[in-house]
Amino acid sequence: MGYQTIAVKTDNVAFTIAINVINLMGELECIRVFLTVAEQQSFAGAARQLGMTPASVTRTIAALESRLGVQLLVRTTRQVSLTSAGAIYAARAAPLADGLTEAANETREAQGIISGRLRISAPLSLGVKVLPAVLSEFGALHPQMNLDVSLSDGFVDIVAEGFDLAIRVSGPPNEKSTIWRKICKVPRLLVATPQYLRAHGTPERPEDLADHSCLGYHDDLLDEVWQLSNGKCRRSHKAQGRLSTNNGDLLTGLVLNGEGIALLPRFIIDDALAAGRMTEVLPDWKSADIWLTLYYPPYDQLPLRVAAFSDFFEAHVKKIGLPGGE
Repeated sequence: MGYQTIAVKTDNVAFTIAINVINLMGELECIRVFLTVAEQQSFAGAARQLGMTPASVTRTIAALESRLGVQLLVRTTRQVSLTSAGAIYAARAAPLADGLTEAANETREAQGIISGRLRISAPLSLGVKVLPAVLSEFGALHPQMNLDVSLSDGFVDIVAEGFDLAIRVSGPPNEKSTIWRKICKVPRLLVATPQYLRAHGTPERPEDLADHSCLGYHDDLLDEVWQLSNGKCRRSHKAQGRLSTNNGDLLTGLVLNGEGIALLPRFIIDDALAAGRMTEVLPDWKSADIWLTLYYPPYDQLPLRVAAFSDFFEAHVKKIGLPGGE
């Protein structure tokens, strides 16, 4: 805090006034750096996230501690942790920093300017195959946006974990607290390698799957149940092979290694099918529909940055399509 003399000119009469100047923007920047170090538990990690040098981060924290007259962080060889005073300061400062950031974003959005941070959750296989082009093109259109993407094939509670939206490949939602938006159907096929089928026989009806190694995609360690239909006929089969996983790419690799039969989204296996490395099993039987969807926390109205990304993502998918999509 300090005083600065400012010259003011009114009606051609120049005079000076002394005003108390608080370097508010500098204070907010220090707080932002401090909260990032506390979150990352690392000066180097915070520097990477903020696009600063580690030395700049260190100087910023030192200046903040000097200004407050207390030590906020304990530095060890392995990590950085909060002191008791630092924990109190972080608890009070974080909501203020978040509120100011949100206020700035809302003000820009009111003028049609898309900016701020967008946290996205997406499944690993889809993220690797589809999102690079989406993120690059969207980022070029909206350079003031910061996109933070987390890839996971497990269930993610987007409300509890603070995501702005989630991209999922799934059936209808189970969570009552979320909003969902269908983008397109995601075709799935039962597949195996030609070598596996020659060695173990080709199933001619769903009941024959009981004699085969069926590789399951599990979620929360629950066995996958394949719901199959052929006209009005309905059958179900529990995939209880000796191998299961929660990742489609790993499951694809197991199938290609001749480990058995799996039910997989076509966008993951389209290249292998085209190359003849995989073949469809029970082609007359279709699996239950799943969808490429966008999930949101229970917004009263989508923030502009969320709506803009959602519209862009849907337009991209419908223009380019998923491999084997409809």
